[in-house]
Amino acid sequence: MEMLQYEFMRNALMAGLLVSIACGVIGALVVVNRVVFISAGIAHAAYGGVGLGYFLNFNPFLGALVFSVGSALGMGVVQRRARQRSDTLIGVLWAVGMSLGILLVDMTDGYKADLMSYLFGSILTVPRQDLWIMLALDIVILLVVVVAYRELLGMSFDETFASVRNIPVETLHKIVLTLIAVTVVMLMRVVGLILVIALLTIPAAIASLFLNDLSRIMVGAVAIGLLFLTSGLIVSYQFNLTSGATIILLAGCGYFLAFAAKELLDRHLRGRTRDSDL
Repeated sequence: MEMLQYEFMRNALMAGLLVSIACGVIGALVVVNRVVFISAGIAHAAYGGVGLGYFLNFNPFLGALVFSVGSALGMGVVQRRARQRSDTLIGVLWAVGMSLGILLVDMTDGYKADLMSYLFGSILTVPRQDLWIMLALDIVILLVVVVAYRELLGMSFDETFASVRNIPVETLHKIVLTLIAVTVVMLMRVVGLILVIALLTIPAAIASLFLNDLSRIMVGAVAIGLLFLTSGLIVSYQFNLTSGATIILLAGCGYFLAFAAKELLDRHLRGRTRDSDL
């Protein structure tokens, strides 16, 4: 309770809650639709927009938003039209976007933002106004998912059947990628690109090990993400560690433990099935 005496820690915990909601819901769609690699590509390509904003002297976040949404849609087209080599092409777009951003920042005169802050962010320095932005993002994400839930469910688990039922799969795919891009950009300065990628994938991956229903995976991913963020903040506070890296390390360890537990549970169930057959 000692750390709650400080406003920056209260803001960090509130940011953790809001981040968990956005990343849990979108992360479930990322994992179920198997677009984790695209999500990482979007996050790193957003650097291109940051560099473009500094080079042309306009808001880097606006540049990152436009660049990442464009990259997301481009990567989505590549994935669906060039399935055999999509991972290679997406990797090229990822590397080019990030490299372009770094070079544009290098060529910008005057003060330059610390690129490391975009990678790792600082959840301990989240101002109150950013919390309102994150709340608005959560509301938009939840509204889109609630309104289009049945269509997203059909696309996620049986795309062919969804197409037969005249569900606009292509449009939904673009909407999901756009939401991923917006989530990455809104949160990258707060928690950093690496933490956003981790929270988009690890909590949802753990939830999907034990749950099959999309809505339950979303709720589970939100709860697991909040657990990792809260415990990571507490550990980093107690031992004076970098909060973002601590959260990621705990999340990674949590995934491996969950994966091992799932394997042991499946092995136990298979053994009971063989015993019952005998």
